[in-house]
Amino acid sequence: MFFLRTDAGPWVMRHYRRGGLIARLSADAYLWLGEKRTRCFAEWRLLAELRRLELPVPAPVAARYVRSGMIYRADLITEQLPASQTLSASLLAGALTELQWRAIGSTIARFHAHGVQHADLNASNILLGTDGAVYVLDFDRGRIRARGAWEQAVLARLKRSLDKLKAQRGEVAFGERQWQWLEEVASG
Repeated sequence: MFFLRTDAGPWVMRHYRRGGLIARLSADAYLWLGEKRTRCFAEWRLLAELRRLELPVPAPVAARYVRSGMIYRADLITEQLPASQTLSASLLAGALTELQWRAIGSTIARFHAHGVQHADLNASNILLGTDGAVYVLDFDRGRIRARGAWEQAVLARLKRSLDKLKAQRGEVAFGERQWQWLEEVASG
């Protein structure tokens, strides 16, 4: 990520990178399937819709791709959110209150109420604002769809992320009690 200072305000540029095993073949190249199917424009359109729905996401500013034959590389620029830090960084800095856990759950519930499926909800994609606000980032491969069992899968992905953070860094104040606070509100 790159942080940009502009006359229009602070922006964040994210270059799309591959994950998993395919990243060994190419760190950032994607198969060209047409402009409308580029990841950057799909995420830009989704973020614009989520902002229209008044959900706590960064406003999209610009998207671009660079095509080279059958592949492309892409970037997305969004507005920088107010002072905040990731859920993972917050947990490493100290324990969260019950109110904070419930605020995270409430935010997830708002997204699910609109049918918003986050493809990779984890402790690094949730931001906690210094003002108590909760934001969600990284809607690459996200979509809006009918509500269903996928909501529990999104929550399970977040729990695996938090459990992994706890396993890697034992001092993280996360356990079943904290998860229960979040899940009670998120599952409605």
